[in-house]
Amino acid sequence: MAQRVIFHIDVNSAFLSWTAAYRVNVLGQSLDLRTVPSVIAGERASRHGVILAKSIPAKKYGIQTGEPLFQAQQKCPGLIVAPPDYALYTEASRHFIALLRTVSPVVEQYSIDEAWVDMTGTGSLYGSPVAAAQMLRQRIYDKFGFTVNIGVSSNKLLAKLAGDFEKPNRVHTLFPSEIPDKMWPLPVRDLFAVGAATEKKLHMLGIYTIGDLAKSDPALIRRKLHKPGLALWNAANGRASAAMKPIADDNKSYGNSVTTAQNVTSSEMAHQILLSLCETVAMRMRQDGKSGSCVTVNLRSDQFEDWSHQSKMACSTDVTQEIYHAACRVFDEAWDKRTPLRQLGVQVSQLSDQRYRQYDFLSSVSAEQYERKARLDATVDSIREKYGENAILRARFVDGEMNHMAGGLSKERRTGVTKPV
Repeated sequence: MAQRVIFHIDVNSAFLSWTAAYRVNVLGQSLDLRTVPSVIAGERASRHGVILAKSIPAKKYGIQTGEPLFQAQQKCPGLIVAPPDYALYTEASRHFIALLRTVSPVVEQYSIDEAWVDMTGTGSLYGSPVAAAQMLRQRIYDKFGFTVNIGVSSNKLLAKLAGDFEKPNRVHTLFPSEIPDKMWPLPVRDLFAVGAATEKKLHMLGIYTIGDLAKSDPALIRRKLHKPGLALWNAANGRASAAMKPIADDNKSYGNSVTTAQNVTSSEMAHQILLSLCETVAMRMRQDGKSGSCVTVNLRSDQFEDWSHQSKMACSTDVTQEIYHAACRVFDEAWDKRTPLRQLGVQVSQLSDQRYRQYDFLSSVSAEQYERKARLDATVDSIREKYGENAILRARFVDGEMNHMAGGLSKERRTGVTKPV
């Protein structure tokens, strides 16, 4: 039986790489953001000012992902700041995952910019695991213009850890025989799923490296950290039972979120934000020919507490107004009308390729009304695609400060031009 070979592929500084590649390859700009101190971050005034991605030259100034933008600009006064473009990132991710599926049918996407690929039994096609990884790394760069790190091992856990070794544009192995030399000397925080709180508990037990944890008494670890602690002990020894979970190429859900410039303290303000989110979510669904029947609203308080609530709709739909009304209903059930909110999100799931309706005598929307709304959405989509997303907007957003399509395209892409990276 062939030895299992698992790759973990992670795009290097994905948001910045995808933005840079788009600006150079599509917009024809001469400046490559990856070659200068630059970051992807929102506007400081609107509270989006957190570093989402950074270039290697920016890293040399000590700039860290997740730190406030104003701190990064203090470290590097000439720092170039580019806004995030989530529509572009979704598009780039789709092309990235599609390429991975050309080398293996078993691909598990872990996030927008990383995935595992089962390469077991492909030696006759691509050669040794390292040779195959180098081939894939180069193919991604030649086709898309961005770099990746590839970790190679016999299970998902070790492959992911290997992929986090020296960056960027590298291939690293971490097979079981290499664990004592490559893995055990690392800080225990580097182990997958070890956060700050768990790290502190392990330090209190005298455990500072992954090797310390691997060599510790599993009974003690379980007593102090309960069942998750035993899983960490097994991970420190390179044991992982998680099987590959291939997913379909299609999205399992469509969602969008926005951090507001000021705290949301009224239902009226929240509903307007939800409408702007539903505009972009529903438009993307129609572009992909999808309808959904489950709406989830995600909320974050001004104290960074997160919670969500969802509801099933009677019928699958891609109509903006229906998704919006469902989102408002879910929001009203989830919010206590007292807690200030700094972030709202809308997600539509339980997708279908077919837009079907089940009408009854109690339905508040007739077949004729539904089709009228669907035709209106199609017309609006067509206008925005041709003339840009700001060519047409709802009256309630006229003369207002709020973006009528929250989380939509970047300013450079609001012209209807949407070529892939």
